Amino acid sequence: MRTEFHADLDEVRALLVAMADEVRAAMRRATAALLNADAGVAEGVVTGDAAVNQLHKEVEEKVYALLARQAPVASDLRLVVTALHIAADFERMGDLAKHVAKTALRRHPVRAVPDDLVTVIRDMADVADRIAGKISQVMANPDATLAAELETDDDAMDELHKGLFVVLLGAAWKHGVESAIDGALLGRFYERFADHAVNAGHHMFFLVTGETMQTT
Repeated sequence: MRTEFHADLDEVRALLVAMADEVRAAMRRATAALLNADAGVAEGVVTGDAAVNQLHKEVEEKVYALLARQAPVASDLRLVVTALHIAADFERMGDLAKHVAKTALRRHPVRAVPDDLVTVIRDMADVADRIAGKISQVMANPDATLAAELETDDDAMDELHKGLFVVLLGAAWKHGVESAIDGALLGRFYERFADHAVNAGHHMFFLVTGETMQTT
């Protein structure tokens, strides 16, 4: 029975790693679609979100079955319960990548990002990708130190988000209200994508240490 239990736990871990990798790849593709006005890639991100949702469903089903059959305790219980929180964060990250792709589709064939915003949006996407890469690494090889680093890594995203609004609200902005709204929403999508990865890092820190991570 315990062998089966630990095999099921390993399956939950594998599903979470798959989710982390999938949402990272989805945001990469969404960004490419956004900056290149590529409708085909954007549509692929939108339809591909179903795979993330399916993984989320599988995690939930596996966790509920483990709770019902095995009544886990201590570190095993931490893993089972934490998995639900992390899967929810990853599912939301997938949704945010889809929102970026939908923005690209809504403005197609025109690129949704005017020249004034290309640099800051690309930089936000790069930071989001690095943070997503780190949480994927933490999921594959649980490490409390790396998980804690995500909190500081997110500072770069926060600074870029502020810089985005400096551009949008500046006197030099000449692209109208509609483009400004798109820019503000895109900034929010990338910022929240990173926030959910950081949340997952907090949960992993708790899983590894049994302690709640202190934030500033």
